[in-house]
Amino acid sequence: MRHGVAEEGHGGMRDADRALTAEGASKLQSVLRRTRAVNVEPSIILTSPYRRARETAQIAAEVLRGGPSVVETKALTPESTPESVWDEIRAHKSESQIMIVGHEPLFSSVYAFLLGSPSVQIDVKKGSVGRIDVDRFNGQPRGLLRWLIYPKLSGDSE
Repeated sequence: MRHGVAEEGHGGMRDADRALTAEGASKLQSVLRRTRAVNVEPSIILTSPYRRARETAQIAAEVLRGGPSVVETKALTPESTPESVWDEIRAHKSESQIMIVGHEPLFSSVYAFLLGSPSVQIDVKKGSVGRIDVDRFNGQPRGLLRWLIYPKLSGDSE
């Protein structure tokens, strides 16, 4: 899941400190209700330590069933790599479902990496959530994109 719409940075504010807007939080709830309807029940949510991602992960934990734990990881910061994200996912491979929350441009690269096709281009919008099933955790991933839900598709305008 990519974080929701965040406030613009201003006067010396660090990018990592930008919060979700009320509109961003509202759109996330709509997307997450749709996600819950297709039986998404993560046992763990891995999130970037950036404020807007942490807030997104917390909203996801509240809306989705199962009461997942939320764990911050530097592997999901904007300057990270798909390989680092994959290592973090593999560290939690015993979990029944893993949700990751982070940023662009990292997430479009992570989708491509998990699908085993670095050249594929996926438009990962703010507040979107996708499902990729990975069939193995050793070596390079080979995943299957099951679906991708954007705020616009969940009944909200973008």
